[in-house]
Amino acid sequence: MRLLALLFPLCLCLAALPVRALEAPDRRIAVTIDDLPWARLDETMPTDLQARHERLIAALRRANVPIVGFVNESKLEIDGKVDPTRLAMLEDWLDAGYELGNHTYSHADINIVGVPAFEQEIVDGERQLRPLLAERGQAPRWFRHPYLRAGRTAGQKAAVAAFLDTHGYRIAPVTVDNGEWVWAFAYANVLDSQAASSAREAQLERLRSGYVPYMLNKLDYYEAQSIRLLGYALPQVWLMHANELNADCFATLVRATHRRGYRFVSLEEALRDPAYAHADGYEGRYGPSWLHRWAMAEKKPKAFYAGEPEVPGWVLRLARVDSE
Repeated sequence: MRLLALLFPLCLCLAALPVRALEAPDRRIAVTIDDLPWARLDETMPTDLQARHERLIAALRRANVPIVGFVNESKLEIDGKVDPTRLAMLEDWLDAGYELGNHTYSHADINIVGVPAFEQEIVDGERQLRPLLAERGQAPRWFRHPYLRAGRTAGQKAAVAAFLDTHGYRIAPVTVDNGEWVWAFAYANVLDSQAASSAREAQLERLRSGYVPYMLNKLDYYEAQSIRLLGYALPQVWLMHANELNADCFATLVRATHRRGYRFVSLEEALRDPAYAHADGYEGRYGPSWLHRWAMAEKKPKAFYAGEPEVPGWVLRLARVDSE
């Protein structure tokens, strides 16, 4: 009887919770990869580019998850002309079964160029992409804002959103924002600035072994933010880039994410969640996670955003950047 008396209040508390809160989190995540055909293409030796690209495609194939890649068409050109070998890199993405979306022609910042020039960047960003997809019975349907910057004002955001809608695009949000690009800069710098040696390999291994836990910590943080904000684990959208680091770490990262209980789904499936119709509450110079944009729309206090994992100082130094 004494045990029943102790358990009865607990049972009442559990019964009062929403059913969804008692369920195990439905962990789903979609992968998006920006800056195709290659993130730091102009800083990569032509003799290395093809091999690194092939290594990335092989790693993505091994991971066997849905992916949408976002293209900057200016990177297809050499001296203003489309280079067939770079265009073939996009064919490799399509041959592997991945979707391709528009990331503007030159990775333009709307806050710098303004709305009319940004709209032209969108049009120029599909000069090769649209016919390339048409050959396969497809059309570009996803758009990713460079730097995740959607405009400083409500008017700018609305104007670009209407333009995208008219041209058949849906904005691809990001919930799991991160400093992966910093780790990738550091990794490429070590690869390219040091001769092959045991010391270089040790530094590369340190970056690889630190990168995966960092990305998982980001995933944990945004899952917790989702539960705090929405009451459940939102199907997340993860941001990454086409680079050497993911060529060497993507399959490991996917396995570790599976062990966390996540299922990888298409971007289309993730965005079916009704939360993605939530008001975007941010206007300004930066590009925060959509979860944080929604939190701003809900007027969450500053403390809500605390605790986000940061890139370690030693990685920033290797990347030669001051901050994420």
